[in-house]
Amino acid sequence: MIGFIRGILVAKRAPALLIDVQGLGYELDAPMSTFYQLPEIGAEVRLYTHLQIRDDAHSLFGFGTEAERSLFRSLIRVSGIGAKLALTILSGISVDDFRACVERQDSARLVRLPGIGKKTAERLIIEMRDRLEGVAPSLAPAGFAGGAVHPPATEPADEAVSALIALGFKPQEANTLVAKQSAAGRSAEDLIRLALQSAVR
Repeated sequence: MIGFIRGILVAKRAPALLIDVQGLGYELDAPMSTFYQLPEIGAEVRLYTHLQIRDDAHSLFGFGTEAERSLFRSLIRVSGIGAKLALTILSGISVDDFRACVERQDSARLVRLPGIGKKTAERLIIEMRDRLEGVAPSLAPAGFAGGAVHPPATEPADEAVSALIALGFKPQEANTLVAKQSAAGRSAEDLIRLALQSAVR
């Protein structure tokens, strides 16, 4: 099992990351809560990781905090919740807010997350009630360092739309959410954050 990874951030296009660890490039997927805290391209980054092994693929997931990884691991044990949907949940709600939703049985808040219907929200509340004790508390990130300037790649709006689609939004919905938040000077991360906040209100 790979517990954490530390190396140079080579590329980031939500939800995918590429990290150079002494000449070996690791591809990871990360929730937007981790993306918001990432340094610029060329900087050193350290992330907690979860390795998922299936017959058709080996997938590595990265998290800025132990709490995020703990919640991810608990979520994928819930019937009907795969890794992609777990990342979407972490992208749309903080660990502490998710804990509060479960404790208050607030299924209405969970239903506003993409890919979460009423039955899934109710199942999450029931099955996660006892598992939250095993979720680590929200502590400091695994570690980010300052670094080089992020080179321009694609238009922020296009990148934001792609990220939302990867997180489970339908293309038309993703375009609409990003269009509502588009403003000069906003980064892709800002657009994604605002779009997700708008979606769960």
